[in-house]
Amino acid sequence: MTDKLIRGRLISFKRAPLSLTDTESYAYEHDGALLVADGRIAAFGDYAAVRSRAPEGIEEIDHRPHLILPGFIDMHLHFPQMQVIASYAANLLEWLNTYTFPEECRFVETDHAARIATHFYDELIRHGTTTAVAYCSVHKTSADAFFAEALKRGMCMVGGKVMMDRNAPQGLLDTPEMGYDETRAVIAEWHGKGRNHVAITPRFAITSTPAQMRAAQALAEEFPDLHIQTHLSENHDEIRYTLELYPQAKDYTDVYAHYGLLGPKTLLGHAIHLSEREADALSEAGAVAVHCPTSNLFLGSGLFPMKALMRREKPVRVAVATDIGGGSSYSMLRTMDEAYKIQQLLGERLNPLESFYLMTRGNAEALSMVGDIGTLEPGTTADLIVLDAAATPAMKLRMETVKTLPEELFLLQTMGDDRAVIETYVAGNAMKTAL
Repeated sequence: MTDKLIRGRLISFKRAPLSLTDTESYAYEHDGALLVADGRIAAFGDYAAVRSRAPEGIEEIDHRPHLILPGFIDMHLHFPQMQVIASYAANLLEWLNTYTFPEECRFVETDHAARIATHFYDELIRHGTTTAVAYCSVHKTSADAFFAEALKRGMCMVGGKVMMDRNAPQGLLDTPEMGYDETRAVIAEWHGKGRNHVAITPRFAITSTPAQMRAAQALAEEFPDLHIQTHLSENHDEIRYTLELYPQAKDYTDVYAHYGLLGPKTLLGHAIHLSEREADALSEAGAVAVHCPTSNLFLGSGLFPMKALMRREKPVRVAVATDIGGGSSYSMLRTMDEAYKIQQLLGERLNPLESFYLMTRGNAEALSMVGDIGTLEPGTTADLIVLDAAATPAMKLRMETVKTLPEELFLLQTMGDDRAVIETYVAGNAMKTAL
């Protein structure tokens, strides 16, 4: 692994910004440099100061005038849904039954899973995403392909074999015992191998029987350090159906709480339609509500009250994600553009500093991984991206009138996509896509 000095304009968040003028919330170097050694950031700061610390003859890469920031983190997406994106349907349940479940049945085939894994990681890298939290299919083959490709590329990834034993096609069903045994096998084979992290993954309450929820609970008790991922309150029909299946539950959130699945490493996709009691329960458990704006708009699921949840007396931890393939873009920039619009419709403001904090340090904090990813702080892994706010003719024209860093970030968020990503580094290595 070659040591290197990477030069450019650096930005890294220290904490959540309180306002558009909160310059104390981030570190910015107009002519900065990162010293990368053994895949980690050894120094961050002014170019001249960092250069003086670097060994003679070190490889130097000059990305000026572009911005260098931590790689984006995507907190919720579905690895088997690459060929489901842009499928026309009325709502979540129709979309699942018509397109998604039939597609996921194909992931029993090792060759298909491996092929899609290559494309999946290529898209993440192209869009500047260096860590993602993914659902595989119910088949262990899909988890094997997902983690093998992550290992090959040296990426920090979280994923899990989905557990589902009802309300899906026969080719997508396991059993409580099989879900437990295969998840345990995935943990044994992949967790901690390279930068892989296995998540316990009951898809959602509708597709798991009480017996399977107990199996997920047993896994959570045996492996308390693992993440748990599932879906919550995405759609009104889903909520009604869940309560029919679990009539003893106070509400949808109570289903997961009953089985011991709510905690600080629980990642709950969507969580749009929460009662005050449910929001309190998430807050008290430290669980994370994962906002998936392009998916929520595409499927007509609802407007996520992000700002309202964050400023509650009992605030709810929030993360952001693409939710491919209900989501319509792999780009975290496009994702935050839609998140901004959703808050606008709710009469709220989401400033660009907050957006870039959420895509980087904020999501790393939600993952309990901020010591390793999400910042440019010395000691963290050198997962970096280089962004060009003048990447397209229209963006270049707008950049002529941009005066401040927040204005530049907002331009990237509003008009940027994969074309704005000049380079993606994983553990200090510039990544090339396989295809």
